[in-house]
Formats: sequence, structure tokens, C-alpha cells
Amino acid sequence: MNYTEKLKRSVKSSNSILCVGLDPVPENIPQTLRNQYKDDAELIFEFCRRVVESTKVHACAFKPNVAFFEALGVPGWEAFEKLLDVIPSNRIVIADAKRGDIGNTASMYKRTYFDRYQNDAITLNPLMGLDTLDPFMNDSSKGVYVLALTSNSGSADFLQRRFQGRLSLGEYISEELSKKQSVCSTHIGMVVGATQIESIAPVLNAFPQSNLLIPGIGAQGGSIVELDKALDRHTGIPVVNSSRGIIYAGGDEENWSELVSEKASELKENLNRITVRYV
Repeated sequence: MNYTEKLKRSVKSSNSILCVGLDPVPENIPQTLRNQYKDDAELIFEFCRRVVESTKVHACAFKPNVAFFEALGVPGWEAFEKLLDVIPSNRIVIADAKRGDIGNTASMYKRTYFDRYQNDAITLNPLMGLDTLDPFMNDSSKGVYVLALTSNSGSADFLQRRFQGRLSLGEYISEELSKKQSVCSTHIGMVVGATQIESIAPVLNAFPQSNLLIPGIGAQGGSIVELDKALDRHTGIPVVNSSRGIIYAGGDEENWSELVSEKASELKENLNRITVRYV
């Protein structure tokens, strides 16, 4: 089964395009859980495990951000590996690593996230050149999400600037990724931020078949209504990520996991106007 087929099945079985981002900060985890687990690696694993359990019926994908695990050293990596085992096999796992390097270094990143940890997809940074993607490009069961127009304000520094006659560097990246897809078996997706709606159309038009990872809805304030309009003619499958807005929705309440589930359900329903086009 190729990556897009697996993504389609996950969207259909969950009736959702929601991706839950797993960014566990020990200090932000509910106090009731912190009282039970004094070891940070054990704490973040148990927190993420319960978030997955609470949201798996509402989400088509999970996106663990590896920075929050590797910050804890070896125990953090062990927590990351254990977490992958508890995410249902019929859900997409996107390693949010944003790697981008050349030659043997990129090959090692591929070996880590695709071969060792068996993630379905990974986020990649193309700014060292498109050749940094090459080691990831020969596995049809996998996907990559390349940064094209990110949701942070700093995307204006480079990705939103005019480049080579295009309206933005992001548009140019999208064009080049479309060309690259024609000779690669791995699916090439793009990261496009819901906070950059006014700049998104040229990026999407240059590569309409690309599956999308869309941050910026939720805590960053992106509009679902405006995103719906922007995706009107896009044929690639979008997954809309929310991290902080979901995983910390319970605060320090005793029933925090129920509140996390309710928040994921609410966002899933709000996204349904988009989801119906892809199920």
C-alpha cells in the first residue's frame, strides 16, 4: 500500500482530517499526572499515551515532535519508541523532525525515521537544496512533508519573499517539488500554514496533487473558513494539525483526558466542511 492510499484509509476510517501534534512539555502536563510520575521520560510517555487513547477516534494522524523527546536524552528516545507502539496501526504517524542535510547525513536521518522507527512520514527542510530530499525518495509506502510556507511569522524572512519571478520562495519550492514527484516513488507533501492564507494559493496551484500538513489552526489562530476556501480545488489530501490547543485543553483538571477528547472532537467537527471532500 502506498502512502496516499494509507492516508486515504485513515481519513475514511476516522472520518477526519485532524492530526494531533504531540509536543509534551513536562511543566505543562496536568499536575495530577506529574504527581504520579517524577521521571520526565516516563511522564511524557504516559501523557502522550493517554492523549492518543483519548483522541484516536477523532484523528487520522499523530505528529510527535521529536525535539520534545530528544531533549531528554536516551530516556526520551526510549519514550518516543514506546509511543510509536501505542499509536493505532490504522493511523498515520508523522515524525516532526524538520531535518535537512546532504548525502550520508540525510541517509542516516532516513534510516532513523523510516527504517528504525517505521514512521509513515517525516517533515523535511529543503533550504540546503532539493538534493537533501533524495535519500527519502525511493519508498512508495512513505511520505515526506517539505516546508513550503510555514505558519510562524518568521516565514516572512525567506519563504514569503519573491523569488525567481514567483510571488514567493514557497511557490518556487512547490514548483520544484512537483517536478521531483514525477521521478520519485515516495509521496512528496508540503507543510503550508493556515496562518498564511493570503499567500497560499500560488503554492497550492503549483503542486495541486501534494498531500498537505497544515499547522496554524487552534492556538495560532488560523481560520477554518478561510482554509476551506483555499483548498477548494486542491486534490491532495490535507491533514490539519493542532498540538497545544488539544493536548493541553484539560489544564490541571482531574478529568483532563476527557477534556482533551472533547476538544479533539470539537475540532474534528469544525473541520468536517473540508473533510467531506476527501472521504
